Amino acid sequence: MAVNACRSESVQMRAFQFLPIDGLAPYVDRIWGWESVRGERVDLPVLLPGTGAELYFHYRTPFRRSVGGGAPETCSVAHLFYIRQQPLELLSSDDVGFVAVRFRAGMIHRFVDMPGRDMMDRALSAQDLWGAAGQELAWRVVGAETPSARLLLIQRFLAERLSRAAPDIVFEHAMGMLYGDPANLAIDRLTDCVGLGRRQLERRFARIAGQTPVEIRSLGRLQKTVRALMLDESARTADAALAYGYYDQAHFIRHFRELVAVSPQRYLREARARTHFYNTSRRVGSMLMAPSHL
Repeated sequence: MAVNACRSESVQMRAFQFLPIDGLAPYVDRIWGWESVRGERVDLPVLLPGTGAELYFHYRTPFRRSVGGGAPETCSVAHLFYIRQQPLELLSSDDVGFVAVRFRAGMIHRFVDMPGRDMMDRALSAQDLWGAAGQELAWRVVGAETPSARLLLIQRFLAERLSRAAPDIVFEHAMGMLYGDPANLAIDRLTDCVGLGRRQLERRFARIAGQTPVEIRSLGRLQKTVRALMLDESARTADAALAYGYYDQAHFIRHFRELVAVSPQRYLREARARTHFYNTSRRVGSMLMAPSHL
């Protein structure tokens, strides 16, 4: 199923997205991917800090990335992005082919034992996350001959990891609330809803996510504002900023500059000339069901 992800009509890309199986649906938003026409250059995006976590499996050439203007690095064939404090630039490629798992806010911790502070702004391999089992999964996905086979391997593995998890329900509920309404949710109201004091909640967030609730809320505001502006080029920056919790346009610009080190106007101008990973709304009617015979 096509994903609204390619900015230029000259970029020929097979794009798809699937709903996860029922057992993973509370924790995984979607499974999606791209496959380019071989030999055609694809200008990949600069990924901004946000609240999400995304697991990529490359059956063609893995991403090459640059962080903070440093030397390019090649990602593993299977890796996780958990971008929180600085943008990550993906370099152009003429051989794109990947399947990605987009986790719901806070739910990556159902599948890995590593705390957020150790995952932050790194490209952790499947082996880093799950040892030899992760490495075996990565190469089995690379060797799979069909999209269906890849989906089955990935979902079976995640379902097995899920069964071993010891979740923190309070943290997950709080993360869901922060992501769902970063514009209006006061932290005091959040603590009342989850039944914890502010310090208790902050300690829990620091232990699991590596950030405070205030930091997560700020990232949610930025993430949703930029997404709105990328998916609707006619949207006014001031209107989007106000809709997602900024006091005014100047507040959004200051926050954006603090995290990205350029103005939002410059980022948007350059980003709109490339591809991007801001998928369209998750609607059952617009997505295919992933194979469920695990």
